[in-house]
Amino acid sequence: MCGRYASTTTDKELRSLFDVAESVGAELPPSYNVAPTQQVRVVLERTPRNEPEADAERQLRTAKWGLVPAWAKDPKIGSRLVNARSETITEKPSFRNAATKRRCIIPADGYFEWMKDEAGRKIPFFLHGDERVLAMAGLYELWPDPAKREDDPDRWLWTTTVLTTRATDTTGHIHDRSPVVLPESFWEHWLDPAIADRDEVQAMVNSVPEPHLHPYEVSTEVNKVDNNHPGLLEPVRPEQ
Repeated sequence: MCGRYASTTTDKELRSLFDVAESVGAELPPSYNVAPTQQVRVVLERTPRNEPEADAERQLRTAKWGLVPAWAKDPKIGSRLVNARSETITEKPSFRNAATKRRCIIPADGYFEWMKDEAGRKIPFFLHGDERVLAMAGLYELWPDPAKREDDPDRWLWTTTVLTTRATDTTGHIHDRSPVVLPESFWEHWLDPAIADRDEVQAMVNSVPEPHLHPYEVSTEVNKVDNNHPGLLEPVRPEQ
């Protein structure tokens, strides 16, 4: 699963890396302990609202972590939908519409996972790739707040979720699930809103290769959401 991650890459770097055409919203500060329900930056492709005939453009914008389906009566459901199992995203009512219409990438330095030791204590690990940024596959949704007018610019709540899959042999001993990490060769097709066939989307997800991730143990300070500083990414064992 993915319950926490680090995100310290600047908007300028993300725009360059993902070839973003437009940034929406203010840049978020670096976070070394991103948690569910917090605001995060996502990369997506979307047709301009007032130009339905225009080509989709790649955007960098902010969304709340925890997906709220458009049909939800209460946005609190988002706290239970921070992850989506990639094997069933085209089937589950909470995710199937977003899977075919609203896919995104959630950039991260890496993510945290916990493993129980022999004494039953939960030991945190940080997992990262060979590149500075992990492109985690995600979905996004827009939820209309019924308490706000239709012309209110804040009426739409943007939310997102991280796709997960069975962990590889490298990380499976820490947890049996891990985020779906997209290689660069998958970015264009994953973000393309024109790919809207359920079977095609599911086949694309199933074909994502296993990532090569490097885990190392970090301080238990990360267990507390309020702790947020660079030291959370430092290995507790120097040899790691």
